[in-house]
Amino acid sequence: MVTSSQNAVTVFAKDVGHGLLEVSHNMLALVGLLVIAIAMFAAGRADLRLSMEREVLGWLQERHGRRAGVAVADYVAMPDDPEHLSLARALAVDPAQLTRQQAAVTTWLSRRYRVAPEPVARIVQEAWHVGQKAGVEPTLILAITAIESSFNPFAQSPVGAQGLMQVMTRVHNDKYQAFGGRLAAFDPVTNLRVGVQVLRECIARAGGLEAGLRYYVGAANLDDDGGYAAKVLGEQQYLERVAAGQSVPVTAPMIIVASGAAAASAPAAVPVSLPTAAPSASSSQETPGSSHSAPKANEASETPTREQIALADVAR
Repeated sequence: MVTSSQNAVTVFAKDVGHGLLEVSHNMLALVGLLVIAIAMFAAGRADLRLSMEREVLGWLQERHGRRAGVAVADYVAMPDDPEHLSLARALAVDPAQLTRQQAAVTTWLSRRYRVAPEPVARIVQEAWHVGQKAGVEPTLILAITAIESSFNPFAQSPVGAQGLMQVMTRVHNDKYQAFGGRLAAFDPVTNLRVGVQVLRECIARAGGLEAGLRYYVGAANLDDDGGYAAKVLGEQQYLERVAAGQSVPVTAPMIIVASGAAAASAPAAVPVSLPTAAPSASSSQETPGSSHSAPKANEASETPTREQIALADVAR
């Protein structure tokens, strides 16, 4: 009696298993047919295929941004730009590959600061691209780079400001983490991207360009920034004229731009030759023996103002 009951249960279980297996096969076959039908239908509809591709791409980018902890739209904070992956690690490019506007700026900066045009071309290209993404004028980025380091990516000031844009690495160490750590400060592209982040924060905090430049150089709490903002804006005016196709001598003296609204117009600039030994609030280091023909802010000695104020900001 017990044996017959066991046999019946075994047969029932086998029948149920076979039934489930058949149902599964049929369901899988049905799903496969549906997938094939949908694929054939989508293949004949380019608009649907394009819409699906956009949806999938958007989802993947959003997911990648969340995983990386960085907003996809915030280009400045990203170590790699999806639109320029081939240039992510390039330190030099052929100036012939640039736009006419960028090439003119590259040639002028190369001659004015006596540096090779290929690495300058890469910096100019990056300044244009980052500037557009960050909402900062590329000529302003390049003017700060010129005043701060004269395009020396290995420059270091007595108070620890480093690289092209003379960023205080100790203070802004967190901004370099996405790029591999603080030693990335000497990579010109990375330093420029981090420098633009710092500049954008300074302008936002100060509520204006000139005041933001004072924050950037560490003179926000001082009565005088040593002419730093005026020198940056003056150099930017030269770069804007070059980008516009105007002729500007590479030996043109550094200009001091009047403060306030006058800084926005070229006629307000008053050319003056700055004494090479005059003290400056610029963060760039001294470069003994340099043969640059244009006056440079890094020829002047630097006070410890930037470090003191930057560290105070961190403490707050």
